[in-house]
Amino acid sequence: EGIDTVIVSSGSIAQGMLRLGWKKRPSELYRLQVAAAVGQMGLIEAYQRAFENFKIETAQVLLTASDISDRTRYLNARSALRSMLSLNIVPIVNENDTVATEEIQLSDNDTLAALVTNLIEADYLVILTDQEGLYDQDPRLSDSANLIKNALAGDVNLKSYAGSQGEYGTGGMLTKLQAAEIASKSGASTIICSGLEGDPLQRIQTGIDLPGTFLEAGAGRITARKQWLAGGMQAKGQIFLDPGAVQAIINDGKSLLPVGVLSLNGLFQRGELVECVSDVDQKVIARGLINYSSKDTKKIIGMSSKELKENLGYIGEPELIHRDNMVVF
Repeated sequence: EGIDTVIVSSGSIAQGMLRLGWKKRPSELYRLQVAAAVGQMGLIEAYQRAFENFKIETAQVLLTASDISDRTRYLNARSALRSMLSLNIVPIVNENDTVATEEIQLSDNDTLAALVTNLIEADYLVILTDQEGLYDQDPRLSDSANLIKNALAGDVNLKSYAGSQGEYGTGGMLTKLQAAEIASKSGASTIICSGLEGDPLQRIQTGIDLPGTFLEAGAGRITARKQWLAGGMQAKGQIFLDPGAVQAIINDGKSLLPVGVLSLNGLFQRGELVECVSDVDQKVIARGLINYSSKDTKKIIGMSSKELKENLGYIGEPELIHRDNMVVF
């Protein structure tokens, strides 16, 4: 239907347990790593076979929490996922459980899905589970449990309704509520619903008879990103812009290209925050995550996008700072 989709899949450890004949989830980290390594093969093979029926290509993407927190790796992952979507490839994302021991102990795929939601600036996070949604009581224990249809992501009162974790997974309804709160930081709303019946994705697409629990993001996307970029992050440097670049950013809503940069100040790496300064009046007009280090930026100051490869030997992104990673004052 033309909707860009990223799948964050659980199941590698559970798949490995089945293949190895283990009936109970092990507690030893090395055995969890083995299960993840064995299970990942079958998991991706199953997705590939399913999508081949529709002539859709898939790609395996393994991430850890450090890939999201490190700014350089954050931009690399973001660029890779967006490139896949532009080529109509469906990324299948899973946590890299084989090497990420801390993530196996502490994290879960609900959290990973929320981080990926922020990473690609998705409109919605849809968490498909074995329950119809969030209830005010555990529906497995009480016949009087009521489904909560609408609420605000991050509402502390919702946590009292969360149930316990499942047999194979690492998180229950509580982690899904926490994921919804994380996703709301970039302005994405969350739907928690059953993936076992009722064509939930089609119902979400049409907006008719919305399934499960809808957790609305309190702040809009622009507000959330302004808080993130304009807030507590410390700028690592400054880049000084000519009047044309200032005009393009402030009035035309454009990204920053190297051709509009006159000079720079400071040492920074790819993915770090820098200030965009008008060279005329020394006023900070914007802040953003830069796509090139200070060393490489010096090489391409004042150049067109076509000249990047000639001077750098490679092309990362044509923009010095993409509009999606910039807040304008």
